[in-house]
Amino acid sequence: MTCEEVHQLLHGYLDDELDLATALQIEKHLPDCPRCRKELEAAQAVRAAVAHPGIYYPAPSALRDRLRQAIQSQTIQPLSIQSQAREMEPPPITRFFAPWWMRPMALPGLAAALLVVIGSLALYLPSHAPRGEIDALVDSHVRSLEANHLYDVESTDQHTVKPWFAGKLDFSPPVTDFSAEGFPLAGGRLDYLDGKKIAALIYRRKKHLINVFIWPADETPDGGAPETTTNHGFNLIRFDCKGMVCWTVSDLNAAELQQFVDLFKTQRAASTRS
Repeated sequence: MTCEEVHQLLHGYLDDELDLATALQIEKHLPDCPRCRKELEAAQAVRAAVAHPGIYYPAPSALRDRLRQAIQSQTIQPLSIQSQAREMEPPPITRFFAPWWMRPMALPGLAAALLVVIGSLALYLPSHAPRGEIDALVDSHVRSLEANHLYDVESTDQHTVKPWFAGKLDFSPPVTDFSAEGFPLAGGRLDYLDGKKIAALIYRRKKHLINVFIWPADETPDGGAPETTTNHGFNLIRFDCKGMVCWTVSDLNAAELQQFVDLFKTQRAASTRS
């Protein structure tokens, strides 16, 4: 890949908009090209500066609630609002000199502006999973495939894989074989995230591999719906498995990966009850 091609694709690379093959070509080019590395570092510096939380001021929840209520009133009862506006309409001279936002014809525009404000606020609400965490998990998944270090213990027997982690971690990861459902267990290994040891379980789905990364939650999980995302062409799903954070990473299609997550959560819940 040439410098000109990297230059054209660099921002797509930063935004994870490229397919995996193209992204890997760029990563192969960067170590040998000081010019492209410098351009990448400059773009990353701008991105970090813009994303710094210190330059944003999150709106209070009470303000968001008032804005939502105002828009709902405008949407649900437009005729009533317009009727009230006509009843309160000032004399022509007063109307001419009134501020724009007090004029009846400004109501539709004001409602649209409120929608834009609420949409902008949503952009700055923190996501459930940090971007760096997602990148690190995808990197670990790719490394396990490329470096021939997929397993520390290779077995389809959950009673072999689960005891292997004993003494190597300060928690016991849930391990279940789903061969009957088409997701056979293949093994496990130790992995690392932010300098801490985590468990990685490996499952298969036909010709696809699924990495399941597991570590204890720092706080009580909310038990909400799984969080799904994509990164460099891989599908990822984050979910709560009874006090632990679980991430699945695979090139398997999203529907089948969700099927696997549902199996994992159901089995974990059943084992907890028993």
